[in-house]
Amino acid sequence: MKETTKALCAGLLALATWSRSGQAETPGATSLRIDIANYQSYTYDVFDIQKFATAPVASTLTQPGRAFDFFVIFGDIVAVNGKPVKGLWTARGTTLFFEPNAVPGHSIADLTRGNVIDMYWEILQVDGTPIGTLAASGLTRGSPPPGAPLAQTGDNLTIIGGTGAFLGVRGQAGVIDLGSPRQTSVVEDPASRRTIGGAKRSYVLHLLPMSTPEILVGQNGPAVAHASDGSLVTTTKPAQAGEILSLYASGLGPTFPGIDPGQPFTADPLQVVSSPLEVIVGGASASVFYAGGYPGAVNAYQVNFRVPDAVQPGMANIQLSAAWIAGSQVKIAVH
Repeated sequence: MKETTKALCAGLLALATWSRSGQAETPGATSLRIDIANYQSYTYDVFDIQKFATAPVASTLTQPGRAFDFFVIFGDIVAVNGKPVKGLWTARGTTLFFEPNAVPGHSIADLTRGNVIDMYWEILQVDGTPIGTLAASGLTRGSPPPGAPLAQTGDNLTIIGGTGAFLGVRGQAGVIDLGSPRQTSVVEDPASRRTIGGAKRSYVLHLLPMSTPEILVGQNGPAVAHASDGSLVTTTKPAQAGEILSLYASGLGPTFPGIDPGQPFTADPLQVVSSPLEVIVGGASASVFYAGGYPGAVNAYQVNFRVPDAVQPGMANIQLSAAWIAGSQVKIAVH
């Protein structure tokens, strides 16, 4: 069997005897920077539905924005934490212009905010494989809330949940780079959005996941095995730089072609993890050849990877992340 799917090692695991490496009661926080391109905001400045989405060229607002305007926004997700992805960012909201010194057409308040909004990020891998969706609700503009990531420049959004790899996640979110969209009428045809061109925008999402990806651990150490024979990596049988290893983990999320929630993973077809994965060994990113659900197990996965050539001999830290959410570090011996 090729190294992409090699080493489903029946001799290594009675998976019920292994435990999660972290076992943290509160999973660690994760920050995602989501970059967006070609975004445009469409304001309902006319109320004749026959005119909606009819103009194939840029169309400006027929009147300046005021409190109680309704709008929809969407754009293309192009990167998460600097890694290329695809996807859709969209939002809908009401303009209110909250201000302590409100001018006519704006709303008096004790603080500065712009809109009440619902927002969604649906993220795909570059090949179109779905990863998951994050949903947020709250207020835009003004200052970030206390405890927000330092990169955040505005907004006060609550992450209210997610799907796929982000099922059950909570947290907060806000804008980093607002961009400069045109003031666009709802008569503009959104089919021409990429042709007409839109703005760029970036968000930072401070996530509190329900669980994290964790390498399984037993009495003899982490569940990391030599792919050649399925034996554990130990101090008496260490890994080698450049060697292919298999690790066994929990919390890697959905797979495709997919199974019903709570059901064991199948062997035919193999269930491949749908989220982007990264294995860090001794501070270096490893090449990952295969990641999938372990057949017959529930929430137990196998990941095949190559030990980076740059890893130094000794006890090397190894850490797994899925959908940019990182788990705990364990140590393996490298010769």
